[in-house]
Amino acid sequence: MQKIFIRYTFAIMTAAILLTFFINFLFTLRSLESQQFNTFHTKTDQIIHTLEMNQEELAIIRENLDEDYLTRAKAAAYVLDREDELSLNVGEMKYLANLLNVDEVHVIDENGIIVAGSVSQYIGIDMANHKQTRPFLSLLESDDENAYLIQDSQPNAAENKVMQYVGVVRKVKKGIVQVGFKPTRQMEAQARNTYDSIFTLFPADIGEEFFIIDNTTGTILGHSGGLNQRFNEECYQLEQLRGCAQGAYRKGPQNQTMYLTSTSYENKLICAALPRKILFEKLWEQISTTFLYLLFIEVVVLLLLNHLVRRKAVDGIHQIIENLTSITNGHLDTEVNVGGNREFQELSRRINTMVKSIVTSTDRISAIIEISGVPLAAFEYELGLNHVFQTSGLKELLAIPEQMAERFFSNSVLFDRYIREIMTAPIPGETDIFHIRESRYVRIHISESSGKHLGVVMDVSSDIQKKQQLHYENTHDSLTGLCKFPYFKQLASEILENMPKDQICAAVMLDLDYFKSINDTYGHDVGDTYLQSFSAVMQSMPEEHFLTARRSGDEFCMMIFGCCSREEIISHLDRFYEALQNHPAPLGPNQSKIISASCGFAQTSDSFSSIHQLLSQADEALYDIKRHTKGRYGEYGK
Repeated sequence: MQKIFIRYTFAIMTAAILLTFFINFLFTLRSLESQQFNTFHTKTDQIIHTLEMNQEELAIIRENLDEDYLTRAKAAAYVLDREDELSLNVGEMKYLANLLNVDEVHVIDENGIIVAGSVSQYIGIDMANHKQTRPFLSLLESDDENAYLIQDSQPNAAENKVMQYVGVVRKVKKGIVQVGFKPTRQMEAQARNTYDSIFTLFPADIGEEFFIIDNTTGTILGHSGGLNQRFNEECYQLEQLRGCAQGAYRKGPQNQTMYLTSTSYENKLICAALPRKILFEKLWEQISTTFLYLLFIEVVVLLLLNHLVRRKAVDGIHQIIENLTSITNGHLDTEVNVGGNREFQELSRRINTMVKSIVTSTDRISAIIEISGVPLAAFEYELGLNHVFQTSGLKELLAIPEQMAERFFSNSVLFDRYIREIMTAPIPGETDIFHIRESRYVRIHISESSGKHLGVVMDVSSDIQKKQQLHYENTHDSLTGLCKFPYFKQLASEILENMPKDQICAAVMLDLDYFKSINDTYGHDVGDTYLQSFSAVMQSMPEEHFLTARRSGDEFCMMIFGCCSREEIISHLDRFYEALQNHPAPLGPNQSKIISASCGFAQTSDSFSSIHQLLSQADEALYDIKRHTKGRYGEYGK
């Protein structure tokens, strides 16, 4: 007895320690994840702050330099207006450029031709012949004597080298004086503002990665390890990263699981990643000591319990066992009287009371079931006997009418026929669960032994409803309520397989026109409302002819079935497009828009048509109609 008790105690304590260790593991892991999240968040904030500071610096540099360059251009015009430019050769223009501390000086006549300049090969260039020089011709058309143009840095027309040019109108005669500068300071500031440059300012810890991804295209714009690598893993995909704002795990390089966070900044996501194995290395360092302490405590407690059990429990238990053996052997007058502690005294009293009541007590299973409150009922019957023994809840669980209950429970043959009839039709996917009425589902189990039938009925309505709800969520789109595409293909395949030979059907692919502009103009919430409005029109179509689904994004699909001719399919499509016209989607409090959708469809032919073939053909028809027009439907092969 003592060994068994210690063995079980050891098992329980070991389980408790393992449970404690597991809980500590989870809490510590959560704590480490929180610490890592805060670390990533802090570094991401520093990256954003650096980006903003660099942008402010670049803006200030541009503003100051633009003002300085304009002043130099005006000074050059002032000097040239007091000189005879025809006498200014290249050397004199270079001298003027050096005097004004600019890289280039050009004089442009009223025809837009460079007639003098500090760079000889530029003389004679027609400003109208290149997109870089052409904007300065607007100064010749201006009536403002103080007109000027400051152009952004870009490759010039003559040598394709990056320059910034400033032009002002001449006041003495019609023409332009233009000065050019190498944008060294701007380029240096821009170089400091590149993602690779910024990442070097924040050295990553072991295993850490930082990268920036375009929130529209999903392109990796910068990476702390450089861009000379492939980014095909799940942790670099835009759709996966959008769900990492509060931290999440995704598959990374070399089949590693990565802990990721993402922060939105302007139209980008700034992401940070760390391999989970590094996080777990930190975790094991923290919890290994705790585990050793728990093992030490277990050993000490087991030694103490072993001593206490032997002195305080084993002797009394042996005495009780002897008394119970005597009672088992038929000596019901044996009285148990074991002292030593209050528990043994109470146990002795209870055993004596139990023995005295055994003779007169009866089986009260029905009462116990009713007291428990569990939606459970039991029954027992034998076909040779009329009476059916049952607990009080059986009638309600099996929905037996009041006037029939007395007949069933007094005639085992009728009851057996009734219960067997129910069990002939289990619900799909189950073998022992049956639909009784409305939302009532029960599990029925019957066993037969020696001609007696023992059965248990349990109400499982809540479990079935949850399972049905889960099935609905797995097969229907949460935003629109339409079928998901895989479920649509499954149902459509079943329709094709069971379709009568004299009927035809059609697969229809739809794509919303201009949906991106609605998202960009009114925001994603209005975009979702727009999708829901379109889906509501789809759902309003008659179910006996339409099966509808959302494929992805703004792409939808339908199956039109139960038709006898192509004209009937066309009439259903016309009805759908008429409904679109009559149900505009709201864009704001006082604004709405008629939904425009392009559509391609393909109907079944005499040769075998699978759902994949029909969808592919409908897809071709959709792309063909979108290449030529929008807001209409087209048929495959027409």
